[in-house]
Amino acid sequence: MADLFADPAQPAPSEPLDAPLADRLRPRVLADVVGQDHLTGPDGAIGRMVAAGRLSSIILWGPPGTGKTTTARLLAEAVGMRFAPISAVFSGVADLKKLFAAARDHARLGDKTLLFVDEIHRFNRAQQDGFLPFVEDGTVTLVGATTENPSFELNAALLSRAQVLILRRLDSAALEKLLDRAEALVERPLPLTSAAREALIASADGDGRFLLNQVETLYSIDIAEPLDPAGLSALLHRRVAVYDKDREGHYNLISALHKSLRGSDPQAALYYLARMLTAGEEPLYVLRRLVRFASEDIGLADPQALIQTLAARDAYEFLGSPEGELAIAQACLYCATAPKSNAAYVAQKAAWKSARDTGSLMPPQNILNAPTKLMKDIGYGKGYAYDPDTKDGFSGANYWPEEMAPQAFYAPTDRGFEARLAERLAYWDKLRTDGGG
Repeated sequence: MADLFADPAQPAPSEPLDAPLADRLRPRVLADVVGQDHLTGPDGAIGRMVAAGRLSSIILWGPPGTGKTTTARLLAEAVGMRFAPISAVFSGVADLKKLFAAARDHARLGDKTLLFVDEIHRFNRAQQDGFLPFVEDGTVTLVGATTENPSFELNAALLSRAQVLILRRLDSAALEKLLDRAEALVERPLPLTSAAREALIASADGDGRFLLNQVETLYSIDIAEPLDPAGLSALLHRRVAVYDKDREGHYNLISALHKSLRGSDPQAALYYLARMLTAGEEPLYVLRRLVRFASEDIGLADPQALIQTLAARDAYEFLGSPEGELAIAQACLYCATAPKSNAAYVAQKAAWKSARDTGSLMPPQNILNAPTKLMKDIGYGKGYAYDPDTKDGFSGANYWPEEMAPQAFYAPTDRGFEARLAERLAYWDKLRTDGGG
């Protein structure tokens, strides 16, 4: 399938006149590929490979419609290699064996093979391992294409033998260039106002193939007057945002939301929250992360943050979508604008480590309950000071095991409510030093 498109205003010889517009605009040389100059230009990795006439195995990683298939095909042509494409979606081990056998036959005739594997992440780990001997002995030069993060989806052994090249989402300038090429080929302008043209580009969300499919729809309809943005919206649909709940897009957005909250940027936090929820993320997942954030990154600097996030969960469960999503937005904004402190988080980690390290040390006997006579006889509860009955409501007693020195896990900051807590701790420390109440 074509990804990016050609500069010439005439269809390629191999493409019939009734072929889809995206196919008729396929590039014929790497220089025609738009939006990926960082790879295909003279200083780019692909540009240098072509200049040297030598190609190493690579993984092309990028969003849909950015040129992975087209780049691989043109790369094979540029270095004089046989192009053998296969899709991991429709192929299995038997298909691979046939390709490897054919590649060996061509190698005997002096023809090198570029094996292009589309959606390579769809092959399982064992299938990916099957590529290794043929890549190592030079039977094929592997070019894999994936929309998923190779670090998560591809074997380490395969990654160690291939260079990962990242294709960028097409920006507005690259998409505008595709519109210009389409208009030159069809020989008439798009029936759009300038504002609608901008809206059309925005609707593609960086996907060149989607954009040209939309253009083809516009050219297929008899439109008397140029459409404005409202008319365009009524006629065409937007590209659905790329978002898999168990893949990198999901983790990238939740990371961006968390970092924006932590950085006290409510506008950015609300944006990433909207990105996730409008793409179909489970609202309760987002709420769980907000509840965790309220404890981990705000803590006692603003104890209301935890209450707000739990209230948002209750409101969402009561109202559902879309009404309940307003409560999620409210909790998001509260957390973003709250003072930040990880003192409780740090204290918890330190206390848990100390508990693991000290094992089963016995608390001091004076603070142990003595429900039986025997326990009283051996000293349980003896000498316990009931703090509310003391002068200052504070006895200053020791509550740590005898074999363990008192620890300081929690150190409140001077932000928000923790500033008051710091004052309380200082007050009790002074009473303890002075001998208690």
